[in-house]
Amino acid sequence: MIVWLNGTHGAGKTTTSALVQRLIPDSRVFDAEKVGETLMDITPGLPATDNFQHWPPWRPLVVETARHVLGYTGGTLVMPMTVLVEEYWREISSGLARHAIPVRHFVLHADEETLRARIAGDTVIGPNSPFRLQYLEPYAEAARTWLHREAEVVDTTHLTPAEAAERIAKVVRE
Repeated sequence: MIVWLNGTHGAGKTTTSALVQRLIPDSRVFDAEKVGETLMDITPGLPATDNFQHWPPWRPLVVETARHVLGYTGGTLVMPMTVLVEEYWREISSGLARHAIPVRHFVLHADEETLRARIAGDTVIGPNSPFRLQYLEPYAEAARTWLHREAEVVDTTHLTPAEAAERIAKVVRE
């Protein structure tokens, strides 16, 4: 099974995924961003883009990597990855379905004020990351149009990452 943690930057996906992994036996965290980083390392580089998700190979490589890891290890993959383009989510989710891999899709949601505060106070990437800030509106648009219908929404506005992880793990265990 895959437990996919979606949501915009600053929602708490990375932190929460590590906590979810500890709560679900026989699980591992697989960050699909690493697939994108591999594509970014190709030289000479692939065509210029502002987001590696726009490269057509990224989506099937995520599916195939997850499929092969699950085939090797079994268990559950916890995947923290923002996907805000509906077509991309459909490509990934249908690819996983073709391999009979069940997906529990969660969106970690927080209101814009909370997201801005988290981004402003980030000590890992740095405060007020322009990259993170540029995705607030695309996230809001995806949430309004398709994303919240396609996933189980966990509002993290007033939750700690540990509380969010416990809610997700409880739903997965049921």
